[in-house]
Amino acid sequence: MIARLGAAAVHLLTASGAVLALLALRAVHQGDWQMMFVWLGAALIVDAADGPLARKLEVKTVLPRFSGERLDLIVDYLTYVAVPAYALTEAPLLPDYARLPAAAAILLSSLFHVADLESKTEEGYFVGFPAIWNIVVLYLFALGLPPYVALAVVASFVLATFVPLLAVHPFRVVRLRPLTCLITLLWAGAATAAAANPFPSPLWVQALLIVTALYLAGLGLYRSLA
Repeated sequence: MIARLGAAAVHLLTASGAVLALLALRAVHQGDWQMMFVWLGAALIVDAADGPLARKLEVKTVLPRFSGERLDLIVDYLTYVAVPAYALTEAPLLPDYARLPAAAAILLSSLFHVADLESKTEEGYFVGFPAIWNIVVLYLFALGLPPYVALAVVASFVLATFVPLLAVHPFRVVRLRPLTCLITLLWAGAATAAAANPFPSPLWVQALLIVTALYLAGLGLYRSLA
């Protein structure tokens, strides 16, 4: 019974991401972009924690009827894709005429990624852009790009979903894992600072966001070409 309760608690933790998505949507509706990223950041922490907990508590064995992977995919689509797509329809980041088409392209291309059974390699890399639109939208807010440049960025990542280049998972890829974890922590600090300050972000935050992104993107590109 204790094992079943523990496993159920992990599923509840994963499911709480849906509530965080709802709170983020309310923040979008109110135009409170900082608060939107607070809720999306909390969802990111939940997503990082529930997998190791599920493996430690052997949730698949204890509660075989309920799929934690399916639950995780649903919640991830809400927090990584649906909320950021809606935010792009409301925020002054893209040209007015492009907001709704861009959001639709994000939703549809991300469904391709979610449904792709070969979207991850055995080494832990993602194949193609892994639909982390919450992070892309954070960069658009933090960097304060001109609308047409921001639109080009969005279009590039939509297309990158279908290009079989590898993207590193910061915790699952063994190669350079200690350094990658350190870089990821630096990125998390910069992202937190971005969400805690008015947009666009201070120059040092922008620089740290760019440098850490270049490392993570470069690691995946190097593995793709190796």
